[in-house]
Parts: sequence; structure tokens; C-alpha cells
Amino acid sequence: MLKVEKVYKNFGALQVLRDISFTVELGGPRLVIIGPNGAGKTTLFNIITGELSPSGGKVYLFSRDVTKAPCHRRAHLGLGRTFQIVDLFPDFTVMENTLLGLQAHEPFRFHMIRPLTSYTHMTEKARTLLERIGLWEKRDFPINSLSYGEMRRVELTLGLAIEPKILLLDEPTAGLTSSESLELAGLIQTLRRDMTLVVIEHDMKVAFTLAERMIVLHHGEILADGDPEQIRTNPKVREVYLGERMGV
Repeated sequence: MLKVEKVYKNFGALQVLRDISFTVELGGPRLVIIGPNGAGKTTLFNIITGELSPSGGKVYLFSRDVTKAPCHRRAHLGLGRTFQIVDLFPDFTVMENTLLGLQAHEPFRFHMIRPLTSYTHMTEKARTLLERIGLWEKRDFPINSLSYGEMRRVELTLGLAIEPKILLLDEPTAGLTSSESLELAGLIQTLRRDMTLVVIEHDMKVAFTLAERMIVLHHGEILADGDPEQIRTNPKVREVYLGERMGV
């Protein structure tokens, strides 16, 4: 489903990623990528989604070389993504944001005359999504009236709106309290199993809750790749990142 092959990224003299290679299979274990700040996690996501070009190496989606493909082409192949920083239309309502996300993959996405609310099937899809994340009752609230935790849920909704085959979640619990983080992690666990998940997560409890496979990045390189128990007991991981304070 996703193949990253010998990818590296330089910003001038600074090498952020070095020889990154891994694959994610259709229906495979849910992958969580962890690592300290500056390890290159978000840079890796930006290369996978096409927001950055690698300095070397290849990215494949569904056996297609997409290394030079733009973001929208990858999205139409079935790649979805959420961002570490919430990126919504603050003056639009929850429903309006959701409908815009749904419209992006409809044949009429460039039609500007007919109102979105006139497309009944889209309203039904929006309701299904918003009921799933628990925000249907707030569908007419503007984004800027929501709590930050609710905004994170809307961000997740927009990632799901395109019905992706593979969804990248970049620190979905960033800025949330411990209880909010675990609640959102529980919601993520309920997502359909035929959609492959790759998650960057800084909260170790959330990371080990979600992960069925883990990759640890350190100084732009893959330090370890394995199941959560292998990562938990890996002495190199404990030494350079998690430390004995891991407690999970």
C-alpha cells in the first residue's frame, strides 16, 4: 500500500532524514511512528503526502511511483492526512467544514453556483461522520466556538471525508489533556479496519494504545521497527529516547 525506499532529505547542510525505508501493507498492523522532537517525523509525512520532495529515494502508493506527484494526485489515489496544527475554516460551521471536505472528491467539486446543502447524499455522509465523532449536535456551531478537543475531532472528520485507503495522522492528540487524548485514541481505534492507519504520536500512552507496529526515528534514521513489546523492551530505544521513565 505504501512503500518508502531509501528516502533522505536535506535542508541545506542539515540532513533531516537518512536512508528511510519501510513498507505498509494493505490490512496490515496499525503503524505508530515515534521519536523525539527533531527526529524527522513530520518531514517524513510531508514527503509521503507530496508537500516536500525528497533529496533522494522513492515513495510508492499502491505500487505507483508518486515521488514527483503533487498532493492532490496522491489524495485522489486514496491517501488522507491530518495535521499537527489544526487547519480549519474558523468562521464556517462544523457542517460547512465537513461538506467542503466531502466535496473535494465529488465530480461536482468545481461547481460554484449550486449550494452544497442541495446535495442530499453529501448531507447524509456528513451526518454519518459527525455522529461517529460525536459532533452532530454541534453541526451548526462555528469552528471558533468549539473547544480545542472538538476542533481536533473535526480535523479527524476531514481526514475521513475523502474515504481514504490509507490515513496519516500527525500527532492527533497534540494540545489535548491526558483524558482527552485517551478519549480520542479510543475513537481512532474504532475506525474501520480496511483503512490503513499510520500515526505520529508524542504521547507514549496513546502511542502504545494505538500501535500494532512501531517505528522509532532518531536523528533522522530508523532506530527500531517492530511490535509494541519489541519496542518497549529494546535497550537502544530506552537508552536514546524512551529511557527508564517510559512506564508503559
